[in-house]
Amino acid sequence: MSDAELPIPLDREKIAAFCRARGIRKLSLFGSVLRGDFDPARSDVDVLAEFAPDALKGVGFRYFGYGEELARILGRKVDFCSRLNPYIEAEVRREALAIYERA
Repeated sequence: MSDAELPIPLDREKIAAFCRARGIRKLSLFGSVLRGDFDPARSDVDVLAEFAPDALKGVGFRYFGYGEELARILGRKVDFCSRLNPYIEAEVRREALAIYERA
């Protein structure tokens, strides 16, 4: 799937700035936003963040605000995670669409 096929608009510049400021090396979408069952009126956006080593050192409770900050950029509720349940991890990583990746 490409950005043009997504049911939500992406501001790549704002997403990149968000990721750089927080030490995120890769940010991916997964779940219903990539499938036909996405409901623009009700669905949230599932986001997987992969951080650079030591990027979360000293972050503390600010981590819990990252989803809200990203929600403002995407214009909808975000389910922000950086760890996946082992039972779904392989499937999520197979289907995930990277929207930011540090070079």
